[in-house]
Amino acid sequence: MERGIPDGEPVADGGVSGRVPLAVVVVDAGGLVSHWSTGARRLFGHTKEEAVGRPAGDPGSSLDGGISYPAAGRARLTVSAHAPERIDVLWWAYPLVGPGPERLLVLAADAARLAASGDPDGGRVDHVERIAPGFALHTDFPGADELAGRLPEILPSMSVGESARIVAQVLELGYPVLEFSQHDRVPVTPDWGVPRRAERQARRRRADAAAAAGLTPAPGAPEDDAEDLEYAAVRERLEFLNEVSGRIGSSLDLSRTIQEVSRAVVPRFTDVAGTYLREQVVAGEGFPEGAPDETTLWHRVAVEHTDEPGRWDDVVPVGESMPFPAHTPFFQCMTSGEPVLVPRITEEMGNAIASQFEKRDIRPLINHRSMLVVPLKARNVVLGFMILLRHRERPVFNDMDRVTGAELAARAGLVLDNARMYTYQESVADTLQDSMLPHIQPRMSGCDIATRYLPGTLLGRVGGDWFDSVKLPGARTALVVGDVMGHGLNSAAMMGQLRTAVQTMAALDLPPAQLLRNLDDLAQRLGEHYLATCLYAVYDPIAGELHLANAGHIPPVLVRALDGRSELLDLPTGAPIGVGGVPFESVRVRVEPGDRLLMCTDGLVEVRGEDIGVGLATLVESAAHPAASMDDACDTIIRALAATFSEAGRGGRKDDVALLMARLNGVSSADVGHWRLAPDPSEVSRARDLVRSQLRDWGLDAVTDSAVLLVSELVTNAVRHARGGRIGLRLVRSGRLLCEVEDDDAALPTLLSAGPGDEFGRGLRIVTSLAAEWGTSRTSAGKTVWFELPLPR
Repeated sequence: MERGIPDGEPVADGGVSGRVPLAVVVVDAGGLVSHWSTGARRLFGHTKEEAVGRPAGDPGSSLDGGISYPAAGRARLTVSAHAPERIDVLWWAYPLVGPGPERLLVLAADAARLAASGDPDGGRVDHVERIAPGFALHTDFPGADELAGRLPEILPSMSVGESARIVAQVLELGYPVLEFSQHDRVPVTPDWGVPRRAERQARRRRADAAAAAGLTPAPGAPEDDAEDLEYAAVRERLEFLNEVSGRIGSSLDLSRTIQEVSRAVVPRFTDVAGTYLREQVVAGEGFPEGAPDETTLWHRVAVEHTDEPGRWDDVVPVGESMPFPAHTPFFQCMTSGEPVLVPRITEEMGNAIASQFEKRDIRPLINHRSMLVVPLKARNVVLGFMILLRHRERPVFNDMDRVTGAELAARAGLVLDNARMYTYQESVADTLQDSMLPHIQPRMSGCDIATRYLPGTLLGRVGGDWFDSVKLPGARTALVVGDVMGHGLNSAAMMGQLRTAVQTMAALDLPPAQLLRNLDDLAQRLGEHYLATCLYAVYDPIAGELHLANAGHIPPVLVRALDGRSELLDLPTGAPIGVGGVPFESVRVRVEPGDRLLMCTDGLVEVRGEDIGVGLATLVESAAHPAASMDDACDTIIRALAATFSEAGRGGRKDDVALLMARLNGVSSADVGHWRLAPDPSEVSRARDLVRSQLRDWGLDAVTDSAVLLVSELVTNAVRHARGGRIGLRLVRSGRLLCEVEDDDAALPTLLSAGPGDEFGRGLRIVTSLAAEWGTSRTSAGKTVWFELPLPR
């Protein structure tokens, strides 16, 4: 095989693929051989000096007396009078027209070479799926430039563009070889092709039919063969592009799509493929704005190659970001949005490219290779580009490759943009959902809380399910779970409004039934025609009591710590929020320290086609299972429900899920100090003494000074504004030190700006400065002002 091109090798399935050298012979108008290639010398045994200038002979004669030149065929020829053996030759002949002396271009190959390469039929080549003249690196055809100058005149009955494109491949793309394949794809190279066996047989049948009818069968006309050759080349390119299109876009995951694009072109179209994307695309920040320039950062997201493992990893690692200077082909591609073809990377260009890689020398990887840079575009914006490199032994990229690469990049750019848009929208949805769901503290006064939110798997990542917890006066905690019916952004927006309303009304310490009535009125005024279910519970850890109301929601599960028994609480169901005009009822349930309350949305227990009773039963059973932590308990419940529906053949969960679990720890009476004070200024001193004594008993001397000062300010304010009723003072030790002062005045205190000479207005300023948190709320008899201090470790 000439120039180091390997012979064909058997493939795994018994097929054959490879390359065989072609002989190139040119005959002039006088019938003399004017060009004799190295391949011709090896095929026919004559040197160039022996062949050039000798007559080619009449059609049908041997080479010693001439070589036959129909358009294409197969024949057994006598090579030499001194060596009378005959060889089996495949050949293609093309007439050359125009003012020049050349009149015939002949390409020939040794048919026996195909058999020697592994043909199982011992020399029969009809079974080979694909036979096509291809071209390697360099031509040894002198006078190629002169012949190329009159390309439009070379092939008759063809357009100027078609003839120029075909002959340019012969004369400019180099050393011709015969590529053949059975049950295997030959890598895409600049080549021609011939019709497959079925097409050849059909043509032979037509010729036989014409002969039987007494007509002269038309020999394989040059223009017919040229059309066949051009058709085969175009067909191969289209098949390649269709295969690539089928292999990419199977996922909307951006990273996986990038890998699919890279692996689709290596090694069939190129030997190295490096993919770069703009930083905004990789970061999921939406569509990049503005044209790229020398400051634009490009993120290397994939490098696929056929070199030895690790050769590229250290020099061009995936994940690196870098700009590209204006003198590089990459900058030209990304600013023009058009492919850039570099037939060979010269030493000078290699040095220029390598200069931006600092201490890493990339020149051994790129110099003297053929390079094609193709843009990845969407909506006329360059999202990135691919750098394609071929090994030195492989044919250089040409204009047909440029067109193929551009089409490949256009399809890849569309797929990447779809993945980018999906990633961006998914990121927006996640951000929206996260912003609407609260980040609940795991420890509240008298209870521990764990939550889970699972987005819907098929109906969109944004839904209307939510949970919440709100700190209430008296060390109480409000626990909320709700579900706006429907999915998508509108449901999520409605959920956000309802959740905000619940938080506001909970801060006013409205009773559960009254809160749901107000929420229903609000939904009516919003006029969005949405329905929502809601379960609202208030836990009082000091009284050991749950106060609950339900608006069309599935009931909660209560797990008793004493015996591990779990049950669905029997609550008045109520109508969903948004129905309007329906009363709500509340119930009180006694609980003990260690009991667990589980509240969830119907997406956890309900799957289409399955009775919701099955899900509720599984929920009750799984909630009773012991777990090492609250988080483990939540995960156990979710896994149990998923397994139940999977075993029932109902498939996976499709609705979103909100789950809230609270362990009701309670507050011991030993951790509560409660006193009644008279509305008299002398009670301020008594209040300070009571607080100091209680904190000493609890061992909280570190916070005594701050607590005494703040209590003094709040009791003084209560004495001044009380209407004559008793004043309540309460200390609660539960994670933090909580102090509450209650009086019968409904007017809430406000921060004032006290001047240097003002006697009042500094009390709440002191509270704001020293307390970790403080607040006020109205009660049925007046108001409560409270503050919290962190406990010493």
